Amino acid sequence: MQKTLSDVVITGIGIVTCHGTGKTPHLALLTADKAPSPVVENERFAPYPIHPMPEIDWSAQIPKRGDQRQMENWQRLGVYAAGLALDDAGLKDNAEACASMDMIVAAGGGERDVNVDTLIVAEGLKSNDRASLVNAKLTTELRPTLFLAQLSNLMAGNISIVHKVTGSSRTFMGEEAAGITAIETAFARIRAGQSTHSLVGGAFVADRDDIFLLVEGAQAHARGDWQPLWQRESGEGGGMIFGTIGAFLVLEQRAHAEARGAHIYATINAIEGDRGRRDESGLEKRLNRLAASVGSGLGENTLVLSGATGLHDITAREKQALQQAFPKAALRGFAGATGHGLEAQFPLGLALAALALDNKAVIPPFDPQAEGAMQNPASEAIVTTVGYVRGEGMARLSAEA
Repeated sequence: MQKTLSDVVITGIGIVTCHGTGKTPHLALLTADKAPSPVVENERFAPYPIHPMPEIDWSAQIPKRGDQRQMENWQRLGVYAAGLALDDAGLKDNAEACASMDMIVAAGGGERDVNVDTLIVAEGLKSNDRASLVNAKLTTELRPTLFLAQLSNLMAGNISIVHKVTGSSRTFMGEEAAGITAIETAFARIRAGQSTHSLVGGAFVADRDDIFLLVEGAQAHARGDWQPLWQRESGEGGGMIFGTIGAFLVLEQRAHAEARGAHIYATINAIEGDRGRRDESGLEKRLNRLAASVGSGLGENTLVLSGATGLHDITAREKQALQQAFPKAALRGFAGATGHGLEAQFPLGLALAALALDNKAVIPPFDPQAEGAMQNPASEAIVTTVGYVRGEGMARLSAEA
């Protein structure tokens, strides 16, 4: 006898972007009359523009100063966004629910020692034996205590300490693909009846010098002035503009949510992730397969929220594939407004989609030259993320009746 699968619903949303903290500024973004003005920092990390971290009162979600001090910003941001999601779901002060809540986090490798990186790069320019140089610096310059403070699973650990979420815990690494896998895993476990409620999400801090060293090997980041997401081919650099993003969701079995009278933002109907070679139309083939699997039968009352990076070639190919797969849908590239957040990109897309569906938002074009107007609120949404190097994911959400 086949087991009945559970509906998976979103009952808590915690968002931090350059536009502010919590639902209010992001709902304003989704319901504005016109395209949002970009919130961009051009000077601090010139020539690289970023969408910066907003003003945050960490004490609102991390009350103990000692807890705040022992975290780096990327951990604080994750703990803060997770607290917002728990508050929003009405579970923050429910000790029993938090004790049995599962947690799945998408995290990067933490912030680096910029002084050591700078030293290695500077001396590497004067050395022909760079492998030996790196080994020598690793033994003499790297501080083990710094490494231990940057372990990826410390975000989950700090969420457990601060918010008392002490069910099972998983942490995924791997840039955009980690965010896709985190959501996909939480969805699959709840749907199969292995979990009743889960906290899932990630955080990424763009306001840091070391991140540009990591991506400029692939010449991925844009340089100079900000440009709209779909129009970066003529700009300098690779086209990606990072944004500081924290995004966490509370996912629940529908029966569990209804039993406690929770507000349901949207239902997640399907999620799939994939990865592979992108040459010889590999990217298009995978996006077409995902669209056929996840988005079959969708019509004109559909919103497609693309987490496109802004990278010139990949973003243009993604846009064409999505327009072919969902020709009647309204397409919105949200990274043009928030920046690109690696591990947090897919969770942010689902959070924005759930807000839009729940509030029957008619979203303005984020890039008026490349996105058409929405005539009516969407009843269903597709959320995509295509990693700047690898990893594709797609989810389908539906509004509550």
